[in-house]
Amino acid sequence: MKTASAFLLAALVLAAPALSGCAAVLVGGAAAGAGAAHDRRSTRTVFVDRNIQLSAYDDLNKDKELALRNNVSIVVYNGVMLLVGEVRSEELRQRAERIVAGFDGVRRLVNEIEVREPEGFWSRRRDNTITAHVKTALLDLTSLPGFDPSRINVTTAHRTVYLMGLVDDEEDEAVSGITRNVAGVERVVKVFEYRD
Repeated sequence: MKTASAFLLAALVLAAPALSGCAAVLVGGAAAGAGAAHDRRSTRTVFVDRNIQLSAYDDLNKDKELALRNNVSIVVYNGVMLLVGEVRSEELRQRAERIVAGFDGVRRLVNEIEVREPEGFWSRRRDNTITAHVKTALLDLTSLPGFDPSRINVTTAHRTVYLMGLVDDEEDEAVSGITRNVAGVERVVKVFEYRD
Protein backbone atom coordinates (compact mmCIF):
# COMPACT_ATOMS: atom_id res chain seq x y z
CA MET A 1 0.00 0.00 0.00
CA LYS A 2 2.80 2.38 0.90
CA THR A 3 4.52 1.60 -2.38
CA ALA A 4 1.39 2.47 -4.36
CA SER A 5 0.94 5.70 -2.36
CA ALA A 6 4.59 6.64 -2.82
CA PHE A 7 4.34 5.90 -6.54
CA LEU A 8 1.18 8.05 -6.84
CA LEU A 9 2.81 10.90 -4.90
CA ALA A 10 5.93 10.72 -7.10
CA ALA A 11 3.78 10.72 -10.25
CA LEU A 12 1.87 13.79 -9.04
CA VAL A 13 5.09 15.63 -8.18
CA LEU A 14 6.53 14.84 -11.61
CA ALA A 15 3.29 15.77 -13.39
CA ALA A 16 2.73 19.05 -11.51
CA PRO A 17 4.93 21.18 -13.79
CA ALA A 18 3.22 19.79 -16.87
CA LEU A 19 -0.22 20.29 -15.39
CA SER A 20 0.56 23.86 -14.32
CA GLY A 21 1.61 24.55 -17.91
CA CYS A 22 -1.75 23.22 -19.08
CA ALA A 23 -3.50 25.44 -16.57
CA ALA A 24 -1.54 28.45 -17.81
CA VAL A 25 -2.53 27.64 -21.38
CA LEU A 26 -6.18 27.24 -20.38
CA VAL A 27 -6.21 30.44 -18.32
CA GLY A 28 -4.35 32.34 -21.06
CA GLY A 29 -6.72 30.99 -23.68
CA ALA A 30 -9.74 31.95 -21.59
CA ALA A 31 -8.35 35.45 -21.07
CA ALA A 32 -7.67 35.79 -24.79
CA GLY A 33 -11.21 34.61 -25.51
CA ALA A 34 -12.64 37.14 -23.05
CA GLY A 35 -10.66 39.94 -24.71
CA ALA A 36 -11.83 38.75 -28.10
CA ALA A 37 -15.47 39.23 -27.07
CA HIS A 38 -15.10 43.03 -27.42
CA ASP A 39 -12.77 42.86 -30.40
CA ARG A 40 -13.94 43.54 -33.94
CA ARG A 41 -11.57 40.86 -35.16
CA SER A 42 -12.77 37.30 -35.23
CA THR A 43 -11.57 35.09 -32.38
CA ARG A 44 -9.47 33.18 -34.90
CA THR A 45 -7.82 36.41 -36.11
CA VAL A 46 -7.02 37.43 -32.52
CA PHE A 47 -5.26 34.08 -31.94
CA VAL A 48 -3.47 34.20 -35.31
CA ASP A 49 -2.24 37.75 -34.55
CA ARG A 50 -0.92 36.68 -31.13
CA ASN A 51 0.79 33.62 -32.56
CA ILE A 52 2.43 35.70 -35.31
CA GLN A 53 3.61 38.22 -32.72
CA LEU A 54 5.10 35.54 -30.46
CA SER A 55 6.74 33.75 -33.40
CA ALA A 56 8.17 37.03 -34.71
CA TYR A 57 9.65 37.83 -31.29
CA ASP A 58 11.08 34.31 -31.13
CA ASP A 59 12.79 34.76 -34.52
CA LEU A 60 14.02 38.25 -33.64
CA ASN A 61 15.46 37.05 -30.32
CA LYS A 62 17.62 34.50 -32.17
CA ASP A 63 19.60 37.46 -33.52
CA LYS A 64 21.55 38.31 -30.36
CA GLU A 65 22.74 41.69 -31.63
CA LEU A 66 19.17 42.84 -32.27
CA ALA A 67 17.80 41.24 -29.11
CA LEU A 68 20.46 42.36 -26.62
CA ARG A 69 21.95 45.59 -27.96
CA ASN A 70 18.93 47.24 -29.60
CA ASN A 71 15.26 47.71 -28.83
CA VAL A 72 12.59 46.44 -31.24
CA SER A 73 8.91 45.98 -30.35
CA ILE A 74 6.42 44.08 -32.48
CA VAL A 75 2.65 44.57 -32.53
CA VAL A 76 0.32 42.54 -34.77
CA TYR A 77 -3.29 43.59 -35.27
CA ASN A 78 -5.61 42.11 -37.89
CA GLY A 79 -2.69 40.91 -40.00
CA VAL A 80 -0.84 44.24 -39.85
CA MET A 81 2.59 44.02 -38.24
CA LEU A 82 4.05 47.18 -36.69
CA LEU A 83 7.73 47.44 -35.77
CA VAL A 84 8.82 50.25 -33.45
CA GLY A 85 11.85 51.00 -31.31
CA GLU A 86 15.42 51.85 -32.11
CA VAL A 87 18.48 50.18 -33.62
CA ARG A 88 22.01 51.44 -34.09
CA SER A 89 22.23 51.25 -37.91
CA GLU A 90 20.14 51.15 -41.07
CA GLU A 91 21.48 47.64 -41.73
CA LEU A 92 20.03 46.48 -38.38
CA ARG A 93 16.71 48.19 -39.19
CA GLN A 94 16.50 46.29 -42.48
CA ARG A 95 17.68 43.07 -40.83
CA ALA A 96 14.91 43.29 -38.23
CA GLU A 97 12.35 43.72 -41.00
CA ARG A 98 13.77 40.79 -42.99
CA ILE A 99 13.68 38.52 -39.93
CA VAL A 100 10.00 39.12 -39.20
CA ALA A 101 8.73 39.45 -42.78
CA GLY A 102 6.98 36.59 -44.50
CA PHE A 103 4.75 35.17 -41.77
CA ASP A 104 1.55 33.65 -43.11
CA GLY A 105 -1.31 35.94 -42.12
CA VAL A 106 0.64 39.20 -42.30
CA ARG A 107 -0.92 41.38 -44.97
CA ARG A 108 1.13 44.51 -44.32
CA LEU A 109 4.33 45.32 -42.47
CA VAL A 110 4.87 48.86 -41.14
CA ASN A 111 8.49 49.47 -40.13
CA GLU A 112 8.72 52.52 -37.86
CA ILE A 113 12.03 51.51 -36.23
CA GLU A 114 14.30 54.53 -35.81
CA VAL A 115 18.05 54.44 -36.37
CA ARG A 116 19.46 55.88 -33.14
CA GLU A 117 20.94 54.86 -29.83
CA PRO A 118 18.47 52.69 -27.91
CA GLU A 119 16.59 54.60 -25.25
CA GLY A 120 17.05 53.80 -21.61
CA PHE A 121 14.69 52.62 -18.92
CA TRP A 122 13.28 56.07 -18.06
CA SER A 123 12.49 56.95 -21.67
CA ARG A 124 10.69 53.64 -22.16
CA ARG A 125 8.85 54.16 -18.90
CA ARG A 126 7.76 57.63 -20.08
CA ASP A 127 6.44 56.06 -23.31
CA ASN A 128 4.56 53.41 -21.29
CA THR A 129 3.04 56.19 -19.18
CA ILE A 130 1.89 58.01 -22.32
CA THR A 131 0.29 54.77 -23.56
CA ALA A 132 -1.57 54.41 -20.25
CA HIS A 133 -2.74 58.04 -20.37
CA VAL A 134 -4.02 57.64 -23.94
CA LYS A 135 -5.93 54.49 -23.00
CA THR A 136 -7.42 56.29 -20.00
CA ALA A 137 -8.37 59.31 -22.12
CA LEU A 138 -10.15 57.03 -24.60
CA LEU A 139 -12.38 55.78 -21.76
CA ASP A 140 -13.90 59.28 -21.67
CA LEU A 141 -14.90 59.14 -25.34
CA THR A 142 -18.67 59.20 -24.88
CA SER A 143 -19.65 61.12 -28.01
CA LEU A 144 -19.69 57.90 -30.06
CA PRO A 145 -22.52 55.56 -29.06
CA GLY A 146 -21.30 52.00 -28.56
CA PHE A 147 -17.61 52.92 -28.86
CA ASP A 148 -15.36 50.47 -27.00
CA PRO A 149 -11.84 51.83 -26.33
CA SER A 150 -10.50 48.31 -25.83
CA ARG A 151 -10.78 47.90 -29.62
CA ILE A 152 -7.94 50.40 -30.11
CA ASN A 153 -4.36 49.18 -29.78
CA VAL A 154 -2.09 51.95 -28.44
CA THR A 155 1.70 51.70 -28.70
CA THR A 156 4.12 54.53 -27.88
CA ALA A 157 7.76 54.90 -28.91
CA HIS A 158 9.77 58.13 -28.63
CA ARG A 159 6.65 60.09 -27.62
CA THR A 160 5.00 59.01 -30.90
CA VAL A 161 1.71 57.18 -30.42
CA TYR A 162 0.77 54.46 -32.93
CA LEU A 163 -2.94 53.66 -33.15
CA MET A 164 -4.17 50.35 -34.56
CA GLY A 165 -7.66 48.94 -34.88
CA LEU A 166 -10.68 48.46 -37.12
CA VAL A 167 -12.46 51.82 -37.10
CA ASP A 168 -14.78 53.98 -39.15
CA ASP A 169 -13.98 57.58 -40.15
CA GLU A 170 -15.83 59.08 -37.19
CA GLU A 171 -13.97 56.87 -34.70
CA ASP A 172 -10.65 57.68 -36.40
CA GLU A 173 -11.27 61.40 -36.02
CA ALA A 174 -12.38 61.17 -32.38
CA VAL A 175 -9.62 58.78 -31.26
CA SER A 176 -6.89 60.71 -33.08
CA GLY A 177 -8.12 64.02 -31.66
CA ILE A 178 -8.15 62.76 -28.08
CA THR A 179 -4.72 61.15 -28.48
CA ARG A 180 -3.14 64.35 -29.83
CA ASN A 181 -4.26 66.21 -26.70
CA VAL A 182 -2.70 63.81 -24.19
CA ALA A 183 0.24 65.35 -22.34
CA GLY A 184 3.60 64.19 -23.69
CA VAL A 185 2.34 63.07 -27.11
CA GLU A 186 4.46 64.65 -29.84
CA ARG A 187 3.08 62.80 -32.85
CA VAL A 188 0.25 60.43 -33.73
CA VAL A 189 0.64 57.77 -36.43
CA LYS A 190 -2.52 56.03 -37.55
CA VAL A 191 -2.08 52.42 -38.59
CA PHE A 192 -5.85 51.97 -38.64
CA GLU A 193 -7.84 49.80 -40.98
CA TYR A 194 -11.23 51.11 -41.96
CA ARG A 195 -14.60 49.42 -41.71
CA ASP A 196 -17.10 49.82 -44.53
